[in-house]
This record gives sequence, structure tokens and C-alpha cells, in this order.
Amino acid sequence: MISFNYEIDFALENEDLYSEWIESVVESEGKTLGEINYIFCNDEYLHQINMQYLNHDTLTDIISFDYTEGDIISGDIFLSIERVKDNAKDFKVPFSEELKRVMAHGVLHYCGYKDKSEADEQLMRAKEEEKIKMFHVKH
Repeated sequence: MISFNYEIDFALENEDLYSEWIESVVESEGKTLGEINYIFCNDEYLHQINMQYLNHDTLTDIISFDYTEGDIISGDIFLSIERVKDNAKDFKVPFSEELKRVMAHGVLHYCGYKDKSEADEQLMRAKEEEKIKMFHVKH
């Protein structure tokens, strides 16, 4: 099950579409969907989590808490909409694309992908691009 929670004035336009997409991302990695909670928030909210749980005094676009057991993918993914908007401008991509990248990023961590080394980061970016292309708008 995928749930979307909003701590700021923001909402996904079609939650069902995003749910189906995230489920297909999980399945495309040979995993099973457990419970994934997306929490959309602002910089201040995410900064507090970063300080409290990770002891990092920095702004970030995403923090994910991984509750995956075996091949059952579960976790809480906190996303700063402010960071995503700024990153979209910095990377010169539409906000919707950057949002999908970050949403997929958290799930890819749960699937075992890392991003600490340069090689791992390159693989993560390639996987993010692959998963973004799986998002289909129904007509």
C-alpha cells in the first residue's frame, strides 16, 4: 500500500496514478510492495527530521526510513517540496520530473541501490531515469 501525506499546502494531482507507478517501480526490481508512506513537507520540517534522527544540520530534498524486510519494500519517505522546486530550477527540468526522480530515489534505496560512491551514484541516476520513463499518464 502506498499512502500520501501532506504537511504543507501541496497535493499530487492524481494519487492513483502515482501509486500505480511506484508499485510498478517496485515490481520492476523483482520486489513486493509492502507499505510506503510519502510525506510531503517543507525545508523546515525536513531539516528538523534531519537534525533529530540523523544529526545532520543540512537541508535535503529527501530522507527515507527503510523498513524493508527481505523482498517486501516498506518505508517512510519525507520529501521537501521546496528543495524539489529549487533542484528542478537548478537542473533545468520540470518540477514534475524532479518530483518523480526524488520519489523513485527513495524506493530505489529500499531496493538496495546506494549513492555514496561515484559509481553507485551513476547507477542510481540511470535507474531513476529508467523509472521516470515508466510513469504513464492515462488518456
